[in-house]
Amino acid sequence: MSNPAAESDTRSLEHRLDALQAGPAAAKPRRLNWLSSVWPPVVAIAVLLLIWQSYCWIAQPRPDLYPSVIDVWSAIVANWQSGRLPMALGTSLSRGALGFVYAIILGTLVGFLLVEVPLLRRAFGPIISGLQVLPSVAWVPAAILWFGLSDATVYFVILMGAVPSIANGLIDGIRQVPAHIRRVGLVLGAGPVALHRFVLFPAALPGYLAGLRQGWAFAWRSLMAAEIIATGGKLGFGLGSLLQQNRELADLPGVLATVLTILLLGILIEVGVFTPIQRRVLQRRGLTEAR
Repeated sequence: MSNPAAESDTRSLEHRLDALQAGPAAAKPRRLNWLSSVWPPVVAIAVLLLIWQSYCWIAQPRPDLYPSVIDVWSAIVANWQSGRLPMALGTSLSRGALGFVYAIILGTLVGFLLVEVPLLRRAFGPIISGLQVLPSVAWVPAAILWFGLSDATVYFVILMGAVPSIANGLIDGIRQVPAHIRRVGLVLGAGPVALHRFVLFPAALPGYLAGLRQGWAFAWRSLMAAEIIATGGKLGFGLGSLLQQNRELADLPGVLATVLTILLLGILIEVGVFTPIQRRVLQRRGLTEAR
């Protein structure tokens, strides 16, 4: 005979386990999640701009050395109307996106190779880590001598800046995967390719995404450094070139306008691309709550 009390306790336990596995009953829509990520930096930037403008109103410093927010905004409008800013934006964003795609491909291949061949990892791992901390601007003079004033110079500098971070992110992610997960995949009959594609890479995805995030930051910095130093020839007109041009003209409002444009682009890509992807991956792994 069945015990009604035991069956009731079992059903109650099942309901509680189901509720625990399901997580929050009502997660926020993606739009609200995106807004919750965007509004804090927007408010912070607005407060900083207000403080900056208030200082200029109260202290009234020399406008050629300490331009106000209004002066910088006027420079942005002037550069946009002249067509220089749209051209620079298009050139830098296209270079940054294409260079980062190349860096993802190369960094992922290098990461898989080093993580699966211990001898290569011991030999080249410290070199990859050293390249990660080496300022990418140091590669610009050599790249100019190798490739001349061409887009190849810019892409080379981007690769040298981003590939080490992406490779190290993948290596660290895979090495942190518990050993029993790899053994389970092998027991279930997964070959080398299937093991990496369906077991190790998905398990290492949070670490890999962290490497991609850092790799993009290095790629963007490398791009700006290359565009500032390498100008002329077959190189197009990017944000770094616009910054350097404003410096040569001693146009401080123009310099600050370009710097703020570069900063805002970096924030938008970080908040609009990498943060939502990383949050979604972590939520699916149960590593963070939906907020």
